[in-house]
Amino acid sequence: MGQVSLYLMSAVYILAGIMHFIKPKIYIRIIPPYFPNPTLLNKIAGVAEIVLGLGLLFDSTRSYAAFGIILLLIAVFPANLYMYQKKTKGIPTWMLALRLPIQFVLIGWAYLYI
Repeated sequence: MGQVSLYLMSAVYILAGIMHFIKPKIYIRIIPPYFPNPTLLNKIAGVAEIVLGLGLLFDSTRSYAAFGIILLLIAVFPANLYMYQKKTKGIPTWMLALRLPIQFVLIGWAYLYI
């Protein structure tokens, strides 16, 4: 894959991670209730996205970061499923449904850099 794709992926994860701290309520409300301490989980996910996004930028850490992103995407899948089941306010149902298979596309994108 090209450098543009790599930099785009890095930017997506870094910005998404930053958003966990700027707009935490958006993320906290989609954490399923069976997970303890949603505030802490939101912060952990935000830090992980920032660190992994930065890790993509360096040859020595790129494959580790890509593998970490795959694990993170698997870990947050329950939140995306919960968003769909809950029919999160303000988001059309079709977008919530589309979000689920997009996880697999994102996993595939990350796999390209392992």
